[in-house]
Amino acid sequence: MQEQFLSSPADIVIYGGSAGGGKSYAILLEPLRHMSNGEFGAVMFRRSMTSITAEGSLFDTSKQIYPLLGARAVQKPRVQWTFPSGMRITMAHLQYDDTVLDWHGTQIPLIIFDELCEFSRHQFFYMLSRNRSPCGVAPYIRATCNPEADSWVASFISWWWDQDTGYAIKERSGVIRYMLRVDDAIVWGDTPQELVEKYPSFEVTDVKSVTFISASINDNQELLKRNPQYLSNLKALPTVERERLLYGNWKIKPASGLYFKRTDVNVINAIPADVVKWVRRWDFGASEPSEAYPDPDYTAGVLMGKRECGRYIVADVKKGQLKASAVRQLVANTAAQDKQKYGNVTTVVPQDPGQAGKEQADSYRVMLQGYTSDKQMESNDKITRAEPFASQWQVGNVDILAGEWNDEYFAELESFPEAKHDDQVDGSSGGFNYITGDNNDWGISM
Repeated sequence: MQEQFLSSPADIVIYGGSAGGGKSYAILLEPLRHMSNGEFGAVMFRRSMTSITAEGSLFDTSKQIYPLLGARAVQKPRVQWTFPSGMRITMAHLQYDDTVLDWHGTQIPLIIFDELCEFSRHQFFYMLSRNRSPCGVAPYIRATCNPEADSWVASFISWWWDQDTGYAIKERSGVIRYMLRVDDAIVWGDTPQELVEKYPSFEVTDVKSVTFISASINDNQELLKRNPQYLSNLKALPTVERERLLYGNWKIKPASGLYFKRTDVNVINAIPADVVKWVRRWDFGASEPSEAYPDPDYTAGVLMGKRECGRYIVADVKKGQLKASAVRQLVANTAAQDKQKYGNVTTVVPQDPGQAGKEQADSYRVMLQGYTSDKQMESNDKITRAEPFASQWQVGNVDILAGEWNDEYFAELESFPEAKHDDQVDGSSGGFNYITGDNNDWGISM
């Protein structure tokens, strides 16, 4: 698939599919065909600067390749490689929609988007207008992506994947079609002539050739040889992410029943003797039902244990629609009950971003002096936070202690993420991420 990507003559080539398909390495190789052309330049875009310079990023990988060809790098004001001929490869971000204006007036022979679904449609087509060449090389676009059902990219390449299953159509991978943008709408044809005949106000030079190349981890035997666990890691993902990142599914999206099913876990009648760590993770609501708000968010505290055998147990849930003072009383009373019944239980409270969130979390920890407590930053979206717990749930690695709270707990988790309330989900995912050390930014007890 890398060879097909690197040899395609299309103006726009999008290289996508599952994780591990060799996409990032391929885009690093792409500009090297022009390295003897001192007038040539390429820009590789990621949505954020962190994605460019973080450990294992594009820049890290490029350091394994470009110095072998005599290139030197600078990192300010942007990451840029310069080759002996003068050819340049720049790595830059487009964090905001209007960041594209920083490139107004530029002429870029090769534009590369890494993770195209992270960019907006506006960004892509604005930068397409900057795709001009003063160096004798016809301007072109290359991009990589993983499937995102709700992205503009899914619609843009819809001809290349099956609308019923969401999977790429193998026979169409690498097949070139032709695109014309008419009044901000994309129209397609099998030949440039077909489009200009239909829209006579346009010239053949206005038409862009486009293709999509689908790749999977099985196309990257070198990765599987070097890191045989990578395939297992993808198989262990929750359903939605596994379909996207392992099987390249462009249709699947979060929906009820895809993350948590009660049939995937074991209901047990007694607490196992091998629990090595307990956490009660709270998700806060702060109001009672009223005429104005008849069904406000719940406060929910989920008690979760990590077992020596590697399994997890959800042993109890406290929940209610309570005003702020009653929430504090519930948290304090539950901490006392947990200590008496289970011994050392870490009470974890969420910290919302901003100073007010920090002050609230700190006030709870002051209230909980005498008990083990901690705070946990609320970061990422609810689905992302829930995925690690969901992956263990789906492989049957979670036990549930039988109790009166079970039915409401199962009902909420099975309806995630479409239900109105997800407080028990947030408490569960936060507790799991804390107990496994993921997203635990503090690790300090009082």
